[in-house]
Amino acid sequence: MTRRTALVWDERTMWHTTGPSTGIFVAHGQLQPGVHVENPETKRRLKNLLDGYGVTDDLDLLGAAAVDDDVLLRFHTPDYLERLATLSRASGGQAGDSAPFGAGSYELARRAVGCCLSGAHAVVDGQVDNAYVLTRPPGHHAERDRGRGFCLLANLSLAVLDLLALGKVERVAIVDWDVHHGNGTQQAFYADPRVLTLSIHQDQLYPAESGFLSETGEGSGLGRNMNVPLPPGSGAAAYSDVFDRVVEPAFRDFEPDLIVIACGFDSSYFDPMGHMLLLSPHYAAMTERLCALADALGHGRVLCCHEGGYSESYVPFCGVATIDALRGQRSTLRDRFAEGDEYSWQALQPHQRSAVDAAVSGPLQAFVDAAAG
Repeated sequence: MTRRTALVWDERTMWHTTGPSTGIFVAHGQLQPGVHVENPETKRRLKNLLDGYGVTDDLDLLGAAAVDDDVLLRFHTPDYLERLATLSRASGGQAGDSAPFGAGSYELARRAVGCCLSGAHAVVDGQVDNAYVLTRPPGHHAERDRGRGFCLLANLSLAVLDLLALGKVERVAIVDWDVHHGNGTQQAFYADPRVLTLSIHQDQLYPAESGFLSETGEGSGLGRNMNVPLPPGSGAAAYSDVFDRVVEPAFRDFEPDLIVIACGFDSSYFDPMGHMLLLSPHYAAMTERLCALADALGHGRVLCCHEGGYSESYVPFCGVATIDALRGQRSTLRDRFAEGDEYSWQALQPHQRSAVDAAVSGPLQAFVDAAAG
């Protein structure tokens, strides 16, 4: 099924800098400086691959919307925003835990939020069927009063909060398949019954103190937060089992007006920041399942917001496959990494099945109980 898909892209968001670093560590004169793992190249190479294979020509190209303070203050505290602004006007600094940024990066992070708003409104207003927001810095780790994990502002959460505040949607389901737990998104909606949040991540990778089965929401949002922590080495069969037994049942019962994907590609086989085994066709398959579910719900609305992914050579393949699935068309790009048994053969292991069993009897059951109560 061919769909109308938007690509939200603003070159200026690529100008956000994480500074001279060695991997994830700021050099500070103690290490030979190099390039931080969160840098523009994975995203630019994805955009270039879309251009090179003619995919961009078939997409609706959108830019950033203007974002005022009222949008940011729906989640972030005034003190935190003022601290970001002050540091950004000088030489930058640390927004929090592992969230370095340079001069001017606060303004660029606001632009990244604007990109998510552009995509969200284009989908909900019926301008397009779905959208892929390709921007940086990422946002799913950003908390109310601090940045974390390379994230400064809660891009995706702020876009959802904007739609809810304007009355454009009543119920939103968010699935986060980044290899790291979506702690910021969880915090934003932990007590909000209008939003179902579901994070599939490597168990206790980052942040190590969050993302547990027991975190199922609070107050009127009890049962609306789900975590599915998977053991390292999980691949296509494990993620498919999660979709079969957790994601699809919960989303069908919740009946959201919009499905949002926190789209991290760091759960791929080749990523330096995780230990999972997904390949580009696996991301395509998960995207296709969510698009089919959105179609079955009668609206077809899917918003995909780029999060992590740090393999410069492989992220672009995953991104093109995901966007191909959104638009319902196959590009001529060939992913040779996904063609042989060496990388693509991944059977479901007993310990992986047990992890999904725990999610079914824990977060999914909490959701069912809350709905019944």
